[in-house]
Amino acid sequence: MATVAEPTCNEQAQRGASAERAAEQWLASRGLQTLARNYRCRRGEIDLVMRDGSGIVFVEVRRRSRSDFGGASASVDIAKQRRLIVAAQHFLLSHPQLQNAPCRFDVLAARREDEWQWLRDAFQISC
Repeated sequence: MATVAEPTCNEQAQRGASAERAAEQWLASRGLQTLARNYRCRRGEIDLVMRDGSGIVFVEVRRRSRSDFGGASASVDIAKQRRLIVAAQHFLLSHPQLQNAPCRFDVLAARREDEWQWLRDAFQISC
């Protein structure tokens, strides 16, 4: 029986970065404009911050080679959502000119090469 080597952290990071670049291009072809890539703060990170018309879209890009546990979109659990929300709040505080724009959180999940599942408004901020 042949064994398949697990990808190294560096290989996974390269695949993730490649998926993010492809996702950005895919969204741009649908009219969204990039405001920031890999926005980081102390408690979270946002893969892409984009403008869709007058609104701001915080995009989580997911790529999974297997769907045993629900695929890429199912991997954005409550803990990940909280980190995205904190990072989005930080982004908006850092960009006061955008604070009154409508915002949403999207998940763009790679199913295969250049096949995407776009979950617009994938989750809401619960108060």
